[in-house]
Amino acid sequence: MPCTHGKTREEVIHKGEEVIEMYLEDWQAEGESIPEPRTLQIA
Repeated sequence: MPCTHGKTREEVIHKGEEVIEMYLEDWQAEGESIPEPRTLQIA
């Protein structure tokens, strides 16, 4: 599972967004459908 780190919160968020973009590009390149967004609900 990918993870990210950085010196600032903003850097970590930026790197995390890059990881998400890479996943989406790979799924599209392989012809896979992109999963629908979900929200975690805690009971």
